Amino acid sequence: MKLHTIHILVENRAGVLSRISGLFSRRGFNIESLAVGTCEEAGMSRMTIVVLGDDAQIEQVKKQLNKLIDVIKVSDITDQSTVARELALIKVAAEPGDTRAGVMQIANIFRAKIIDVGAKTVILEVTGDSEKIDALETLLRQYGIKEFVRTGKIALLRGQKGIKSMK
Repeated sequence: MKLHTIHILVENRAGVLSRISGLFSRRGFNIESLAVGTCEEAGMSRMTIVVLGDDAQIEQVKKQLNKLIDVIKVSDITDQSTVARELALIKVAAEPGDTRAGVMQIANIFRAKIIDVGAKTVILEVTGDSEKIDALETLLRQYGIKEFVRTGKIALLRGQKGIKSMK
């Protein structure tokens, strides 16, 4: 079992996300990460779904996804060369003085942006791979994380390769 990154090109219609996520849940998969958004092709959206499973299970799910009417193309990009990113917003306890300076120093090391400063907190925005965000979260825990949210993973194939419709 390993984490698989599935890329799905779909028609941008109501209910598509529900049908796709339902297919995963009916088969006992927990979706670890999910990101959906419109893309360069008019009327279409790209989905990036990360799930834990073995190769045979994922191949079966891909076949079932391809049977759905609004699904244009399904690709398992797990073992391909990709560029992948997540976004996280982290609200950290940061009293003025040494604590705030320490948070700002860690933010600088991770190239995180400080997007809000309050009397006792700062909010950081960070973009990167999962490991970078996990490492930043771990270091900031010593200061006290008040709130933490992160997007699902998004990914594109490197180079000339791409996942396009047949239009």
